[in-house]
Amino acid sequence: MSKKEQFVAAIQKSYRTDKPVIHLGSAILDGEIIGEARVNLPLRMMNRHGLVAGATGSGKTRTLQVLAEQLSAAGVPVFMSDIKGDLSGIAQPGQTNAALQERSQALGTVFEPKGYPVELYSLSGNKGAQMRATILEFGPILLSKIFELNDTQSGVLAILFKYADDKELPMVDLNDLKKVLNFLSEGPGAAEIKADYGSISTSTAGTILRKIVALEQQGVGTIFGEKSFDITDLINRVDGQGVISLLNISDVQDKPALFSTFMLSLLAELYTKLPEAGDLDKPKLVFFLDEAHLLFKDAPKAFLDQIEQVVRLIRSKGVGIFFCTQMAQDVPVSVLSQLGNRVQHVLRAFTPQDADALKQTVKTYPRSEFYAIDQILTTLGIGQALITVLNEKGIPTEVAATHLLPPNSVMGPMVQADYDNHVRQSDVYLKYKDPIDPESAYEMLTKRMEAQAQVEAKAQEEVAEVKKEKEEKGMFTDALNSPLAKQIGREVVRGVFGMLFGKKTTSTRKKSGGLFGF
Repeated sequence: MSKKEQFVAAIQKSYRTDKPVIHLGSAILDGEIIGEARVNLPLRMMNRHGLVAGATGSGKTRTLQVLAEQLSAAGVPVFMSDIKGDLSGIAQPGQTNAALQERSQALGTVFEPKGYPVELYSLSGNKGAQMRATILEFGPILLSKIFELNDTQSGVLAILFKYADDKELPMVDLNDLKKVLNFLSEGPGAAEIKADYGSISTSTAGTILRKIVALEQQGVGTIFGEKSFDITDLINRVDGQGVISLLNISDVQDKPALFSTFMLSLLAELYTKLPEAGDLDKPKLVFFLDEAHLLFKDAPKAFLDQIEQVVRLIRSKGVGIFFCTQMAQDVPVSVLSQLGNRVQHVLRAFTPQDADALKQTVKTYPRSEFYAIDQILTTLGIGQALITVLNEKGIPTEVAATHLLPPNSVMGPMVQADYDNHVRQSDVYLKYKDPIDPESAYEMLTKRMEAQAQVEAKAQEEVAEVKKEKEEKGMFTDALNSPLAKQIGREVVRGVFGMLFGKKTTSTRKKSGGLFGF
């Protein structure tokens, strides 16, 4: 048996299954594309998570598009972040051309232009349906990542959440967070929390407040509030096809901590709200995290621990997660070890750091009898990748350098007019279009502070009245005890007694005059 025949037999044995699959492409050997050596990913293994990695311009985005298309066709909903805003074309059928026909022919397939059901979302509300979450849903750990707080400041943020929870103060938006912060640092609550929670210094409170204001000034404070996004809206189907939910972050891509953390909050909510599902024939949802390195950059340990926990446990809820980044080393080892499906595009080794990264990546692949892994990883073309996945028994497949299928939909964004029309016609867009301002911590604390101010004002008035009465009484007493008052008093007494006895004395004298003979 020739090397080629051995290779085809090995690939077919490793990737063949009678269960539903995602067809990725055909394997390459010595530069030849072998159509019958089909590389498949079992649909039921998609919730074992995966990694799509490779250098800039190697075709990672189109690989994500192919995966999303086939998942949708299989009835599996998909969530994807659209970093550059160029994935909306999935909603429209692609246009055939000579290059696509040649690629399809080499793979032994037929190019079939097709569009897929798409919902467009936005964090700013300018590029699709507004995605929001309440402050409480985010929690202190994720907010600390967004605000880039240190450990001390993160601890203060945790105090705010603990107090709000204990006092049943719903924190919905940034105004609520600012109000609670002010109430506990400089307001009436400062003395209240000292014993049970600890004091909050004005400098720490000021730093957190500046971070909040900065986020508001960037125009993305609208992501916090009501109506909060209902996570079940990601698990929808149209005509039996899974809906592809695209979060367009092209207008906030300069705020990586914001959008990467928001996507993690969606995952955390999925984990919290979805019931246990066990092993399914196909996942309930597949979640693609593009530019995954931004999620882990400068992340505190508590944040990384939360990611690891979600990735480890969410599989049992029927959700698969695929991280997309440039190098496998961008993902922490604790997370990388849980990614069973690997699609590695070309790696560049232009620097010593690149060479070290290449060596580390090679060590993560199973041994191959047909490839020198380090060589194949640096010689792959655009739209090609080195693949190993888990077969339906959970065993890693044979490593295969693969010529990937082209997408069936438009490889690029919709024209602006089509995009705007697509957004306006969406029921989901109308559902989240108008914000809601419920009674929350801001209003509740404002009422409490106003009531307390009224009580204090009334008490001060009563004190002032008592003081005034005392002052008036004191003035009267002082006046009576003054020398002038005493002199006036004596004169008054003399006048009174003179009036009473003076005339009587005169008449007596007259009577007495007769007695003594005068």
